[in-house]
Formats: sequence, structure tokens, C-alpha cells
Amino acid sequence: MIVLGAGVVGVTTAWYLAKAGHEVTVVDRQPAAAMETSFANAGQISPGFSSPWAEPALPVKVLRWMASRHAPMVVRPRIDFAMMRWIEQLLANCNMHDYDINKSRMLRIAQYSRDCLDALRKDTGITYDDGQRGLIQLFRTQKQVDHAARDMALLDQAGIAHEFLSPDEIARNEPGLSENRHLFTGGLRLPGDETGDCHMFTQRLAQKAEQELGVTFHYETTIEALDASATDIFGVRTSAGRMTADAYVVSMGSYSPLLLRPLGVRLPVYPTKGYSLTLPVTDAARAPLSTVCDSTHKVSITRLGDRIRIGGTAELAGYNLRLSRDRRELLELSFSELFGASGDLSQGAYWTGLRPSTPDGTPVIGPAGRFSNLWLNTGHGTLGWTMACGSGRVLSDRMSGKRTEIPCLDLSLDRYTTT
Repeated sequence: MIVLGAGVVGVTTAWYLAKAGHEVTVVDRQPAAAMETSFANAGQISPGFSSPWAEPALPVKVLRWMASRHAPMVVRPRIDFAMMRWIEQLLANCNMHDYDINKSRMLRIAQYSRDCLDALRKDTGITYDDGQRGLIQLFRTQKQVDHAARDMALLDQAGIAHEFLSPDEIARNEPGLSENRHLFTGGLRLPGDETGDCHMFTQRLAQKAEQELGVTFHYETTIEALDASATDIFGVRTSAGRMTADAYVVSMGSYSPLLLRPLGVRLPVYPTKGYSLTLPVTDAARAPLSTVCDSTHKVSITRLGDRIRIGGTAELAGYNLRLSRDRRELLELSFSELFGASGDLSQGAYWTGLRPSTPDGTPVIGPAGRFSNLWLNTGHGTLGWTMACGSGRVLSDRMSGKRTEIPCLDLSLDRYTTT
């Protein structure tokens, strides 16, 4: 089997396929695993925080954000029909009925993924600056608190532990926020959520997969095209020559639809550009202990060992990887308001990556249309790190003809062709 893409989703897929007894090869254009979107994400494994961007209030919010330099979501005007179709589908999901369905799907795969990660960690002893201290979502307004009530009802239905905290209770859980508790009206604590360095995890898992399970990795190898008949894939063309296998998995993140388009497979994935800053801790007493999510700015602040990772924002700008000054200002603003001088912003490593996002927020995991041996594991948006292990395990079980441990048929591409 050939897995196309060596980000966290591709590598976990390869791991579970190899554990199931398959001979696996991974192909990626980068010199090592996790060098693109998995490189410097927000650092949180957050099933309880899994929510689609497509919510009923989003259209009004976007109109309001258009006038703000520091808006959490930005659309860069461009002639891009793929982006226009994606936005149209996104807006079609901005109703309460679809929001509840989409969030329930996301919670299901995310919670299962955390359980798979826990089992993998115990099985392998892998470490990655990981922590299991939960997440706190901060609300600065009463409107945010009111909106969270519906999310908490969905968390109840999914069996995900959570608790509402007052500002004083938030400060007891995150002492670094004590001086700034006047900024928020309350918070939602998700004790089962975790933190960790996705890049470190993926590289170490890739090494284990190669050394312990015999997975072959072809790095610095550009994936050019898939060769296909009417019903099957019979090869993948790469810069290192043509490769063949019994089955193929596309886990190329935002670049997945570009590979599939010549085959007539319409994958509703579009890049939503995200940014992060990674800086050294300078005052441990004032730094975050785990992850704090600022609901107003849509920014997450996470402790990773002796570093702090500040991540967030969503920008629709095609495949443009240029670093934006105003996006950095937003990350710095949220961090400075909440945690002050606990980290050195002047030493922050600024990064951007393209998150492969679907209009409904749910990843695409399963077969690819009419091709009997082509499979998809992509479209995880901001939650690739959160959903990677569960997605890889689900796909491996399906490809191996095993019964999956969670319902997963509604995660496949078919949901876009049957609605």
C-alpha cells in the first residue's frame, strides 16, 4: 500500500496499516515527516473543542470582521472558483440543524482519536512534549457564554467531560491568568483534552514505523499524478519514477484535491491558512500550564515544555504561504492580553501552514468515488493533530475489511454526493 503524504495524518495511517500487517510505503516531497501543516500547529489535542466554523452566526460575524484589522477570519479577494464553491458550501452549512450534525461527527472522531493516541502512547512509550492537563475556552462576553450552552449539550450527548468555570475558578486552574481575570466572564474546561508537539510526535512515530514495522519512506519525492483506468488506480507517477501498489491513500492535506481533480474526483477541501508563534518561556509562574483558547480572537495558547505556542486565525488566500504582519499582530495581541510577559515575543518563531478544510468541518475518510483501490484521509482543517490517530485507525480497519470501532460511513466522500 502507498500512502501519499507524510504529515501527521499520513504517518498515523501508515502506522495503523503496518500494524494490521500490510506492507506500506509513504511518499512525500519534503526531506522529512511533518514539515508542512503538521510542523507548528497550535499544539492541542482537543476533542471537546471540536466545532465547525460553519455556525449560524458566521455570516454576520464575517461581515463585522471585514472592518477589523485583527479579524479571526479573513478572505483575501481573488478570482478562484474553487474558493467560491467552498464558501458557498460553507454558508449552506451555517444553520443550527447542520451545525449540530457536523459537530456531533467531529466530536465522535476526535474523541475516538484521543483514545487511540492514549493507547499508542502506552504501547510505544512515545513522548512529544505532551501533557494531559485539559483545555480552557475563555469567554469574554455573555453572548459567548450563552452560545456555549448549546455546545455543552452536545458534549453531554457525546459523553465528553466538561465543566463551566467562573473567572476565579479559571485562575485557580491557570494561575498565569490571575492578574487578567477581569477580561473574561467565564470559561469552559475540558479536562480530557491534551497538548503536545505534533511535529515531534510525527517524526518520532515515522521513525518507529520504519524501524519497528518496516514502513518504507520516500522523502524528497514529488507526487506528480495518479494513473487510472475507469475503476482502478494502477500507479503513481513521482519525481523518482513510477510506483505501484494494491491500494493508495491520499493524505496530502490541502493539495489532495489538486491530485484528484484530473481523475474527476471532486474533493471539497480548500486551504484555510493558519499562523503560529513559538516562543521561549521567560516567566514560568505567569505562563500557561496547558492550553487556553481565546474565543474572541480565535487564538489558542499552549505550553509545550519550555516553549509557548500561540496559534490561530483563518485566512482564505489560496495556496499563498506569505507571512502576514497583521496576523502576527493578532497572535501577539491575544497572548499579551492574557499572559503578559510570560514569554519573549521578540524571540517568537513565526510560521504559517495551510489547513485542509471541508465546508462542514468534518474530515473525509473512506473510499474515493468509483476507484476500488483509492482511499482518502484528508480535510481535517484545524483538527488534524486532534483527529489523526483515530482517522488512521478507522481507515486502516476499513481497508483491512475489519469492523470499525465507531460509525464512520458518514465521514466519507459520499456525504457530499447524497445530500
